[in-house]
Amino acid sequence: MSKITTELLLERAVPRSTRLRKIETLNLSKLQLTTGDLDPRLFSRLRHLQKLDLSDNLLDRFPNSLTLPDLRVLNCNNNKLEDVTALKQFPLLEELTYENNVCLTLNDDYKVMFLLQNLRLLNGKNITKLANHVRHVNSRKLTSKVTAHWEKFFRDQLPEKYTAEQVQSVKKKFLQSVETNVVYGPSSLSEFTRWRVKMIAEEFLACSLGLELNSDPESEEKMDENEEESTESPRKAAEDGDQVTVTPSKRKRNNSKPRSGNKKSKSRRNTEEEAEEDVSAEPLHFLQCHSKGNSREDFKTQLWSCVFEPLLDCGARKDPIVSSSRTVATCGGESVCLIDCETGTVLKKYKVATEEFFSVAWTTLTMALSDSRKKSHNILAAAGRRGIVKLIHVAADFCYGEIKAHKKPIATVCFSPTRETHLFTASYDKRIALWDIGIPDCDYSFKASQLLVLEVFSIPLRLALVPTCPEQYLLAGCEGGCFVWNIKLDKTQKSRPCEALFQFPDEDGNMTTSHRVDGLAFLNDDLIVSKSSKPGCINLWSWSRSFDSKGKGCQRTLAAVIVAELEWSTTDMSYLTLSTCPAKAYVFCGDEKGSVWMYHLSNYTTAGSSAKGKRSDRRIPPTQILQWPELRANGKQLPEVLVNNVVSDPTFTYLVVLTSVNITAIWKKS
Repeated sequence: MSKITTELLLERAVPRSTRLRKIETLNLSKLQLTTGDLDPRLFSRLRHLQKLDLSDNLLDRFPNSLTLPDLRVLNCNNNKLEDVTALKQFPLLEELTYENNVCLTLNDDYKVMFLLQNLRLLNGKNITKLANHVRHVNSRKLTSKVTAHWEKFFRDQLPEKYTAEQVQSVKKKFLQSVETNVVYGPSSLSEFTRWRVKMIAEEFLACSLGLELNSDPESEEKMDENEEESTESPRKAAEDGDQVTVTPSKRKRNNSKPRSGNKKSKSRRNTEEEAEEDVSAEPLHFLQCHSKGNSREDFKTQLWSCVFEPLLDCGARKDPIVSSSRTVATCGGESVCLIDCETGTVLKKYKVATEEFFSVAWTTLTMALSDSRKKSHNILAAAGRRGIVKLIHVAADFCYGEIKAHKKPIATVCFSPTRETHLFTASYDKRIALWDIGIPDCDYSFKASQLLVLEVFSIPLRLALVPTCPEQYLLAGCEGGCFVWNIKLDKTQKSRPCEALFQFPDEDGNMTTSHRVDGLAFLNDDLIVSKSSKPGCINLWSWSRSFDSKGKGCQRTLAAVIVAELEWSTTDMSYLTLSTCPAKAYVFCGDEKGSVWMYHLSNYTTAGSSAKGKRSDRRIPPTQILQWPELRANGKQLPEVLVNNVVSDPTFTYLVVLTSVNITAIWKKS
């Protein structure tokens, strides 16, 4: 029987407590405790524990699931610890002591410095400067060496078309080789170096080359359609991605029909014909991977932005149908996650404890290797409340730099599709900035420069570059309307006012420029989808018919030439944004009830239809609405669900839904 009981915990609390959840400081020293005495089920109730003293016991290791999300100070002096890697489950840990554990060495010190990003004091010493070196400089050097080892000795061993057996063989040889041959730092740290080299090599294979670490095809069994659990990959890499149980009756194929308050008429025949092409979609995964402190109880973190990773062999100008992988980057709260949509695996997770991320964007840079050869790598930009852009080399699992872009939060970011280093940042300081982020060298040195500042009358929320001239015109949906700027860089003027602002009809049919535009995207080269100047409505309008590029003077007011109005929820809730899938002529927008409204608009995107077509006098109902399934977590119904964002991959195979309750839902077209 375990020595630790509820009564003991309450008694040893400092001060003594009557409730486990109220305990912030706990002294469990000198109790002859072994690892088996640390019951995860009991410790999981210590949700607010910040200081824990386990000194003078008999612990040889830590269980992997103690679930102490707020732990800041830990004392493990005078135990029998043999391994420290399980301490990574305490990401907020700031002070750690484990002196007089005879099996622990300097290598273990370096391991905890790498694993615990917030650690300041180790065994009473300030390790901030050394820890930064271990996490960044050391990791950068080892990553460079691992990559170079692959390129020199193993790149040509894997044929263009390879079998699972060939993959396993090359992977095994590569891992053995790098652990033996990649050397860095003093010999006293050789164990730590081998540990990091293996970690970097495995991540390199999994992410850069697409070789999954657990590639046994029999390890992921198909689950019955009516089983209660969502089909998340069992892979341990998804530790931070807790799943939510789906009620079986709601787990069936979703073929929701359009819902509309209007009676059917002959004028709706085209819409009914489109509705007959309803998409059969099934929910694959419901992930809770942005939790603050990895708390399973966090259903409050808002998720804001997601974007699919481009394939490295597909440039920005290539066919969008094949230019994206099944990996999606999502952001919300203090973290950015990379998720495999098919398996539900959280491949990567980046955290900044003091940040709240609002936006992410991908670009592909051609970077020089240490041997002067060049190779393409995907770079992820992430930004949010602190006004700082983080630049992440995903394959290397390394945040190599940051740009202090604004003094106020950044609402959204986007890269130019034609100039891979050009990044737009839109901020609450009522400015949009264009940056050249530069290309990092083999040591990740880079130089970013500001090229342009666009003046905005109100806070910019959404950005859209005009597809036919992405180096000349930028649209922005703002708190106070929809604006366009000339962004051509051959002009000498570095700070520019808007070129024009657009008018839209309000509830009474009057044209107005004063309204919040919290959704903005191009459906094709000419058609723009935006919301919201009118409740319950999404506007479909023509860029070429609305904007005269030959017009003179700045800050012109132009009437948006609306082609059609799309029927949407009558909610007055803001910031439920929309997206488009141009290749499939779809528009997506979530609502305040967790549903996804889908509009198939191929009738409007055919050649010539947007330029010459007359405006429809009726609102077009959605082709289909995907209803939010009944989800339960810990036996309880989830709170009200808002869909903040919904994005499909270019082929419309996967649909990623970001919510207000810290749930990322992934649907798959079947």
